[in-house]
Amino acid sequence: MRYLALPPTEKRKQFELRALGLRDFAGVAPDQPLDPFALAEFARLLVVDFDSIEGLSAESRAHLLGDAADEWSGGACSRPLADGWKLVILNPAHGKQRNRATLMEEVAHVFLGHAPNRLAVVALESTGQQKRFLARDYNHDNEEAAYAVGAAALVPYAALRRFVAAGRSAHEIARHFRVSRQLVEYRIKVTHLWGEYKDASKARAEHV
Repeated sequence: MRYLALPPTEKRKQFELRALGLRDFAGVAPDQPLDPFALAEFARLLVVDFDSIEGLSAESRAHLLGDAADEWSGGACSRPLADGWKLVILNPAHGKQRNRATLMEEVAHVFLGHAPNRLAVVALESTGQQKRFLARDYNHDNEEAAYAVGAAALVPYAALRRFVAAGRSAHEIARHFRVSRQLVEYRIKVTHLWGEYKDASKARAEHV
């Protein structure tokens, strides 16, 4: 059995193994970027352009892409189409790198076999008047696992550790894997490479 470089904690090891399974399925080399849009086809996820959504008022559209742009990243419709595919909408205000991470999270949900979140109409009685609002089911463990596995698939630990040891910056690593710097820093922190990364950053600064 070949040696696998895995994060030091058991929880992250399990996430990493599932992420490696996704990368193996995609047939991508260990240190090469993964294209979540290609994997989305295998997960039967159909990414639709936000501008193609009908029924949104101009005010709602402006709000979703303006003041509320940071409040949503995207998501998949819980109810599939007649052919079994599910629609996925990504926030165009977030840029390509963040969209890749959002889509990878949705792909991970499918590959991990998670039940989709649902939107439900809930009625409340308040001061004699009925109020209705939408409530979203939320499974914290599933959301954590999908994000963690998706992030690990995009930025695998073994390659990340080599880049950190070589003194590469988060920006350089992000550019290599075609993700955001924030996602790379998240991966560095949760895999316990932050101390080594900061030491390498300090050494790099001293040689400038």
